[in-house]
Amino acid sequence: MVRAFLIAVLLSFGPTVSNSFARFAYALVLPAMRDDLQLSYSQAGWLNTANAIGYLAGAMLTWALVTKTGNRLLFSAGMVLTAGALLATGMTDSLALLSTARILAGVGGAMVFISGGVLSGNILPSRPELATMTILVYFAGAGIGLMLCGVAIPLLLDARGNEAWPLAWLAMGWTSVAMTIATVWAASRIEEPQAGTGSASWPSGDFLPQLGAYICFGVGYIAYMTFVIAWMRDNGSGTGQVIAVWFVLGLATLVAPAVWTRPCARWPGGRPLAAVMTVLATGAMLPAVSAAPLPMVASAALFGIAGFSAPSAIGAFVRKALPKQAWGSAMAGFTTAFAASQIAGPILTGMVADQFGSLRPGLIASALVLLLGAVIALGQKERRHGVAAVA
Repeated sequence: MVRAFLIAVLLSFGPTVSNSFARFAYALVLPAMRDDLQLSYSQAGWLNTANAIGYLAGAMLTWALVTKTGNRLLFSAGMVLTAGALLATGMTDSLALLSTARILAGVGGAMVFISGGVLSGNILPSRPELATMTILVYFAGAGIGLMLCGVAIPLLLDARGNEAWPLAWLAMGWTSVAMTIATVWAASRIEEPQAGTGSASWPSGDFLPQLGAYICFGVGYIAYMTFVIAWMRDNGSGTGQVIAVWFVLGLATLVAPAVWTRPCARWPGGRPLAAVMTVLATGAMLPAVSAAPLPMVASAALFGIAGFSAPSAIGAFVRKALPKQAWGSAMAGFTTAFAASQIAGPILTGMVADQFGSLRPGLIASALVLLLGAVIALGQKERRHGVAAVA
């Protein structure tokens, strides 16, 4: 049991690299990059849209290859690609090259996130009742990266100035190289879920409410994670407040497994995802109400508790509903829908901000989309592998 938990923790460095570093740390570096490179909100949003395009391509690639290559190979290749892309981001100030690096980081990140999520459910194949816990530990690993970035990046930029933003990417890149070594070792100790006989196909029509809700998740959460720090800076928040908010966001992500393990394992149908998205919507709305320290910390706590629990809820549902051979294909399918939905979010939010001179309208819209997703998720019927769907 101790060895299995260690493997789950080391595997959780995957989301640290693929999401906390390659995706969400951009929000922390964005104000400095905007200032040093003279980027508009639209251009700033584009760089995260580029990452989302790569994420979609990576999800589709995983969907196409997972039944042939297995999850372990895709996970390891994704880690190497993401670490390399992070290093490349810190080596150029060209918008075109930055866009390319962000795309490649998205491709690798999707491979890591999907394949690692599948592997995390098979760490203890002889103890299936513990799979929900290991899945949640895996996704909660993003909290490690959020906390590291939340402290280190603002302090670095405060001490060295906005022109030091490449150093932030280089630091994350070299840290990712070390984490790649640890995660590849952990993945090699997990039995491949694709092994054995059985079909990898899955009845996507029976999962439409979950898919619809997950699309709303992709649209809704990305505006917050892209622009929340810029919103704080625009409203006069200092470095200490930024550190506090991002640190709380990461800490709440680490606490999330204790909150959601029982609901994800026991609540039927789409109720776990609906609850997660209701908490997310509340957290997303608070900054639009007030950018004062207390509402922002409360917002970060709610968003951290629920942010990575949406894919956890999907992963737990897929594991209950489908045979092992279909897990990788189903998770890739869900992630493809999610990735496609988030592509427009950052650039559209940036365009709205440029038009209105404020990020508030985009933040409000994202919260409403998340709330819509919660309602849609309630329509998902319970499914158990080998058991007919029930309401």
